[in-house]
Amino acid sequence: MDITQANDEFGIPGVLSICAGNGGFPLICIDNDHARAEISVYAGQVLAYQPEQEQHDLLFVSEHALFQPGKAIKGGIPVCWPWFGRDPDDRGRPDHGFVRARGWKLLSTETMVDGATRVRLGCRDDEATRALWPYRFALELEVTVGATLAVALVTRNTGPAPVTITQALHTYFNVGDVRRAQVLGLAGHSYLDKVALSDPTATPAADPDAPVEQSGPINFDGPVNRIYLDTADRLIIDDPSFGRQIQIDREGSRSAVVWNPWIEQSRQMGDFGDDEYLGMVCVETTNAGTDAVTIAPGASHRMASRYGILHD
Repeated sequence: MDITQANDEFGIPGVLSICAGNGGFPLICIDNDHARAEISVYAGQVLAYQPEQEQHDLLFVSEHALFQPGKAIKGGIPVCWPWFGRDPDDRGRPDHGFVRARGWKLLSTETMVDGATRVRLGCRDDEATRALWPYRFALELEVTVGATLAVALVTRNTGPAPVTITQALHTYFNVGDVRRAQVLGLAGHSYLDKVALSDPTATPAADPDAPVEQSGPINFDGPVNRIYLDTADRLIIDDPSFGRQIQIDREGSRSAVVWNPWIEQSRQMGDFGDDEYLGMVCVETTNAGTDAVTIAPGASHRMASRYGILHD
């Protein structure tokens, strides 16, 4: 992307500009009457969102994140698509699909009636994507930066046959101390415990088809990696260390993932600090597990989240 040309075409004076970010990736910088935000055109990834009067960013990005072609950026809101988790066909393809490590195209920018700023990014199939996943598609990410942050991922099937996808807005939230934080809204819902499934010492071995029921809020005193099924549309992160709650309103999603790597996994990740697990938690809007989506030819599916910050 030519930065000068992009600013001429898409820049909004005093509100939105495109510059070279980390690794030289084009970065959309927004500073309007409601909030400031940053969106990487590479990966179609929101990296920052901080409303006016807020002391802390909503989102977490690792200080060790890689900004390199072909690598995923650790933090913000990565887009996992067209599969969530490991390669479902065990062919050695990238975890969480391929669009989080590709360049996207900036499609449009606009100022809304309420002063919010809307950005649209797109990603389409080509020879490289069809070598990994032999289907035609048009993927669009719509980001609205206002008093809240709204992110929508729309998949359109442009091919002749139905396609089935799993996907996620893999949102990394910035919290003051995850040991004091809680996730609310999932009590009574069942989940698949991915930590137990990966524990070779578990006796008996965990049954992948035996969901566990959540009792009360989710607390963090060890690694958490869970796929919640048939979930509510609204979830809350209670973050007493920052004196705030984060409200997550979702659509087009009946599953949710909650993840924190804790100590050992943090030490094993080269793009994540040993102690950074204390300042983040992922609560992901997903179509995952049994919540896969089949899209007919010419049809589309919209999965979206709206994030807001609340104070007592």
